[in-house]
Amino acid sequence: MIYALTRHVIFHVPDSELEGGKIERLASIIDRQMSYFGQLDSVNALIGEHLDVILSLSTASSSAVDIFVPTHPSRLREWMDSPVVGHVFRQLFATPARRCLHAYSRTRPDAVGRRRGHHARPAQRRSYAIRHREDDGHGRSNWQQRLDAFPRDISQDVKEAPRVTSEELRHRVNRPRRVKMYTRDFIEDSLYNLSYGYFSKHATIFTPGRPFDFNSMADAAEFNKQVDRAYVEFEDDLDEFYPDDTRQLWHTPTELFQPHYGEAIARYLVTNYKMTLYPYADLIIYEIGAGNGTLMRNILDWIRDNEPSVYARTQYRVIEISSSLLSLQKTALTTSRADPWHLEHVQLINRNILDWSVPVQEPCFFLALEVIDNFGHDAIRYDPFTEEPLQGSVLIDREGEFYEFYEADLDPLASQYLRLRQLCARQTYHTPLTWPPAPIRRLRHSLPFAANLTLPEYIPVRLMQFFQILSTYFPHHRLLLADFHYLPQATKGINAPVVQTRYKRRVIPVRTPYNHQGYFDIFFPTNFQLMEDMYRALTGKLTRVQGQREWLQGWGDSNGTIARNGEDIMAQWYANASVLTTV
Repeated sequence: MIYALTRHVIFHVPDSELEGGKIERLASIIDRQMSYFGQLDSVNALIGEHLDVILSLSTASSSAVDIFVPTHPSRLREWMDSPVVGHVFRQLFATPARRCLHAYSRTRPDAVGRRRGHHARPAQRRSYAIRHREDDGHGRSNWQQRLDAFPRDISQDVKEAPRVTSEELRHRVNRPRRVKMYTRDFIEDSLYNLSYGYFSKHATIFTPGRPFDFNSMADAAEFNKQVDRAYVEFEDDLDEFYPDDTRQLWHTPTELFQPHYGEAIARYLVTNYKMTLYPYADLIIYEIGAGNGTLMRNILDWIRDNEPSVYARTQYRVIEISSSLLSLQKTALTTSRADPWHLEHVQLINRNILDWSVPVQEPCFFLALEVIDNFGHDAIRYDPFTEEPLQGSVLIDREGEFYEFYEADLDPLASQYLRLRQLCARQTYHTPLTWPPAPIRRLRHSLPFAANLTLPEYIPVRLMQFFQILSTYFPHHRLLLADFHYLPQATKGINAPVVQTRYKRRVIPVRTPYNHQGYFDIFFPTNFQLMEDMYRALTGKLTRVQGQREWLQGWGDSNGTIARNGEDIMAQWYANASVLTTV
């Protein structure tokens, strides 16, 4: 916990330093003493990571505190294995830190992050997730930072707790306790539970009052400013009717670039339809994750205005898992801006695409735009010596706390994905075992304080199931899929997610997906090359992968999104996104 170059580090903090609100000085005391040992950058990083632990230890004792950490490997192993030390630490961590720790944490500087795309909302950077327990009656919280060091023994709880799935919890009103579940089920329960899920209860999609006039803007910087102002106005209007500090507000390219983004997709659909199916079959479009229904309206408007003969044969079917978003899609079809004739061409289906069981034999186009990033993923870690994969689960105890654990027995879905990936991948894919080489990896994990497992790898098992659904029930489909191939501020691991929440209009990224269900968006990047190989193997279809900028330049009307300085704002906005299409 403390980095040092000598055999022992001893910090003695007298009572006088812990009284009268002077506990903040402990940070400078530690910094001053650690500077004698050199490697100050590493030391400061560790102090910043574990300061709350140090302060909790210091305030847990009624007398002066010694923080005594041997760093010689043999002495450290002996020290850590001591039952006396284990008992002492359990007692110390069971005692809440004083309230002044909260004041100290507010003085730490904030950094500015980015939301999903390269251009996004300003974010407050945090190194851990904040979950508060009930108030103690004096305006204070009993919450303490969840610690990776010295976790309590959960082996008995893991044995006794029943394993549940997100489907079993789907209609549950209260968040579960004393259960365990796979990582994918926890993510799905957090995002899609009908009573407390993120998309069901807390998510709000930003919609500008009117489309942006890109031709009148000087450059992309002016567009950023206008988006910022529109965000403030949009949320001010919402607060007039229902103030909410925890409102989860986010945007999509459909909303920011309407109608141009939807029109680009409409051109792609109509062109490919007329080349292969017209006039022998209808234009049937399926969309999953339709959000507010803006894309649906923009596509139908463009087909009506530019291809009336195709519009007469168009059927637009939305498959939506969220009942609240489904109601917004109905509203989008009945507003003054919508054509009432669209109602004759639209069918709204409240269903999870992964539960689909009705064969659709007609040729159709399938749209999945910024959807698969919220699909459930499984966490896999590997034994660094045997290279055996272990599957991640989370235990929720009786207090509602989360404990991540890994088991060697893989469930059939995770095993199927790993086997399929090994068989179908045409290119080398990155895993925790790929780098560093095995000898270096084993050496690293033999060192003191080294983890006993590799970093996690998040595998998109639900994406594999989605492709199986398309192959089985939509055999004549053509897929248009767009999502992110890279995400900044992701958690640790390979293909790791971005996990974030909003509080008082600030985006707060956190370091783990295991947080209070319903208040955190959890979204993953996609390895498009590997996904393409898997899609081809499961469906037998040919595909093409392009960057979203390149795809929009081919199908979009750049005249509508060009600023005065010649920049194509829409093409440049999501440079970290890619598009997969069936050819």
